[in-house]
Amino acid sequence: MRVDAVVLDVDGVLVDVADSYRRAIVEAVERVYGETIDRADVQAFKDAGGFNNDWDVTDAAALYVLARREGLFDDADAAPVDAFCEAVAAAGGGLGGAERVVADRLDDGALDRVLAAWDRDRLRDAFQALYLGTELYRELEGGEPPFDAPGYVHDEPILVDDGTLETLRERFHVGVVTGRPAAEADIALARVGLDLPDRLRFTHDDWAEGKPHPYALSTLAGRFDGDAGNDGGRGDRTAVAYAGDTLDDVRTAVNAREADPDRDYYGIGVLTGGLRGEAGRRKFEAAGADAVVADVNELIDLLER
Repeated sequence: MRVDAVVLDVDGVLVDVADSYRRAIVEAVERVYGETIDRADVQAFKDAGGFNNDWDVTDAAALYVLARREGLFDDADAAPVDAFCEAVAAAGGGLGGAERVVADRLDDGALDRVLAAWDRDRLRDAFQALYLGTELYRELEGGEPPFDAPGYVHDEPILVDDGTLETLRERFHVGVVTGRPAAEADIALARVGLDLPDRLRFTHDDWAEGKPHPYALSTLAGRFDGDAGNDGGRGDRTAVAYAGDTLDDVRTAVNAREADPDRDYYGIGVLTGGLRGEAGRRKFEAAGADAVVADVNELIDLLER
């Protein structure tokens, strides 16, 4: 696969977030409502699409818990959380899809009770306190956390080798597109040793649509065009590979290809996030992945200038 630029996701690609972000999702709902989803269920929300932002996953998981109390999907053939997430995907995905499912399937009284109990501000505060911990919460959120916690941000094993990043930067232009807020992206990128100028990365703070909208990826491609030494992987066409751990990451590359036909985009699934093994590979391929790798370090053998 000949490319000029490599764009990397952060979570599940550069660092493992199973014991940080995903743990914070599950435990934030538990703290606020006294019950929650299983950690393995987080992937069902991710697969539904539109959940690049883990605050949205937390809100949707809480909405599911509250709606289940009202009998939502009691008669489902599949596990209730799977049935809910399948319905969310059919409703367009994301938090908006979750809200539409609940509104369509509950009567007015039940819906009113669910919405009255659904406290997104409290959920976000609990999530941030769990993820950041007391000191970082004070620093980044500018106030006192709702409770003290050590911070799961410190429990993120590094997935990328130093030599991989060095080789990628020697051979290609490198950028980042992540759903993390900018301050939290700074933490992860500093830990893995990837120092990039702001113009070569997009975070949650930089564009409203989020993945799988192609804006961030196609904008980075345009910026790579202007960098000295970029002669195009195929004649004068810039070719960009985007490596991520979710189906929406692959869909971002597919959407960029459709929105920006003057450049070449390749979506690469990475099996170190919630999608693993042969089942994960099949899901990536069904979503349009051009390649699937066991981990980010395999990009070195996959990509050529």
